[in-house]
Amino acid sequence: MALHDFNRTMMLPMRVWDLPTRLFHWLLVLLVAVSYFSEQLKWMNVHFVSGYTILALLLFRLAWGWVGSETSRFRRFLRSPLHALEHLATFRERTPDTEVGHNAAGGWMVLLLLLLLAMQVVSGLFSPKRHGSPPGPLMKYLSEQWADVAWFIHSMNFNLLIGAVGLHVLAVVAYAVVKRHDLVRPMVTGMKRLPATTRQPRMASPALAAALAAVAGAAVWLMVAWL
Repeated sequence: MALHDFNRTMMLPMRVWDLPTRLFHWLLVLLVAVSYFSEQLKWMNVHFVSGYTILALLLFRLAWGWVGSETSRFRRFLRSPLHALEHLATFRERTPDTEVGHNAAGGWMVLLLLLLLAMQVVSGLFSPKRHGSPPGPLMKYLSEQWADVAWFIHSMNFNLLIGAVGLHVLAVVAYAVVKRHDLVRPMVTGMKRLPATTRQPRMASPALAAALAAVAGAAVWLMVAWL
């Protein structure tokens, strides 16, 4: 849709992000910061609790990516890599924002961030005692050699995670400056102004989200308490 045609199109507010997805997003932002600063300050109890909470959130997001709201489902926003490259090729064009959910490139960035977060948390579970820090709760199931590998992954992967987060933030800023697309407001309010002909995405039940979150939290608690 050309920009001049878009300006004459009737626009209506539409819900594109559900509350569970938005809470997941902003809680992760908070918890990654807490994990970093608690490690720097050697508040390891806080660091471990933050890591466990991130793991529970990731388990929830994995389930929500299959049974949650339409815009949160992996099959909805993970398109072919070629589609993502084609999207990036038109980045400098001032086109209207008619995306319902993640764009083709943004979907792959979401997947990368989730994978890096999962690797960070899992490697921490198996890491040995280092520099006065207590060992991960599952370290006892590894040999000393493999525990050292987990520690190496936990240390190096964090740099990759921070790099990916920085790239994500840079992309959000670039979309705002170059294309005049506000990607932050919809993730705060859940709403976005779209052409009136746009189909409303299906939103899943908040009760289902609460049940999945409870199961994910219980699973992490059982792992920490019993394994």
